[in-house]
Amino acid sequence: MKTAAFYTLGCKVNQYETEAMSEIFSKNGYKIADFNEVCDVYVINTCTVTSIGDRKSRQMIRRAKHLNPNSIVAVVGCYSQVSPGEVAKIEGVNIILGTKDRKNLCEIADKMLAEKENSKKVTDVENALKNREYEELEIKEYAEKTRAFVKIEDGCNEFCTYCIIPFARGPVRSRKLENIVKEVEFLAQKGFCEVVLTGIHLASYGKDLKNVSLSDVICAVAGIPGINRIRLGSLEPRILTEEFIRKIADTKKVCNHFHISLQSGCDETLKRMNRKYTTAEYENSVKLLRKYFDNPAIATDIMVGFPGETDEEFEKSLAFMEKIAFADAHVFSYSNRKGTKADVMENQIDPKVKEVRHKAMEGTVARLKNEYLESMTGKNLSVLFEQEISDGVYEGTAENYAKVIMKSGADISKKCKTVKITKAENGLLTAE
Repeated sequence: MKTAAFYTLGCKVNQYETEAMSEIFSKNGYKIADFNEVCDVYVINTCTVTSIGDRKSRQMIRRAKHLNPNSIVAVVGCYSQVSPGEVAKIEGVNIILGTKDRKNLCEIADKMLAEKENSKKVTDVENALKNREYEELEIKEYAEKTRAFVKIEDGCNEFCTYCIIPFARGPVRSRKLENIVKEVEFLAQKGFCEVVLTGIHLASYGKDLKNVSLSDVICAVAGIPGINRIRLGSLEPRILTEEFIRKIADTKKVCNHFHISLQSGCDETLKRMNRKYTTAEYENSVKLLRKYFDNPAIATDIMVGFPGETDEEFEKSLAFMEKIAFADAHVFSYSNRKGTKADVMENQIDPKVKEVRHKAMEGTVARLKNEYLESMTGKNLSVLFEQEISDGVYEGTAENYAKVIMKSGADISKKCKTVKITKAENGLLTAE
């Protein structure tokens, strides 16, 4: 039996697309194996948001060929989209696709295997900015039966000065509402009770369609029997108007966990980034969420060391983190990306300064996260228990995305229960 293995770098959208490609291979007679096993085909779904993503992508390509010199190695995703020539120079690569036509990958690999052309190289990467149609990739089989990701949008029109993604993913393309509903109905029939709606720039959903928006998708999914929870991928503060928030809160199914992209807590830095909101507008969006949702967890991404970021600007960013009282945040240092405006900006920040700021920001985030979790003590939370992690101890995820453990004499895996939180320790909540 032919074998294939997949390795995914980057975002939830990449994870979704890997699952979809894996399913295509499985339906065409492949056994899906662990990436560290000897396989006939290796697929690396790459990320290029940071230089670390590029480096990790190259490492995994080399590892695949080392595991089986006779294998077919396919590289897809954002890194191969923006740097196909660079990927082509890596020894052992056979197939190079970008962020389009991934559904054809299995057919191409099959042909290479049949003809034993493990030294041949096929490159099919088109200009992503010319993409105008949403590529339908769907998942019908998940190993886990509690939470499913559903991709509803691709592309981004924002062109932030530091970001390469518009060049990797192309313009906004929205999935048809009827196709989203059809996939979620199927997932509900399969026993899923929670779905995560995801996209490259989720807030832009519907901009290329007529009379449909993200709130329409949320309301349609909320009406599907069996779906009890809806999670949202990263949002922009501009979409979080009172009308939008009231509408999704009324469904009673949207989880009180919101990842709202920030990048900087300083208006001067945001302007250089070409972010199209101010800290005041961001703060207002958070206030509205807290008005309509019970103690929601507000999470974000925060960047340090953007070109021109002074000590004063960094301090403003730190103070804003405190002001919002985030439940969690992903901290990362600015990384130069060729082809972006920020790459040629003056006043690039010294790596040592970035490191100091990164540690300071991470320290603030860790403390804020602990404070949020500790505020859950004594409260009742709805928890979807996913698995037994030790004898009689089950782990689950609360609506606010906090991890919860609880002892139970009965098997509560894949069940949703309201429990009382008794302790917060080491990033975990304990319930009874």
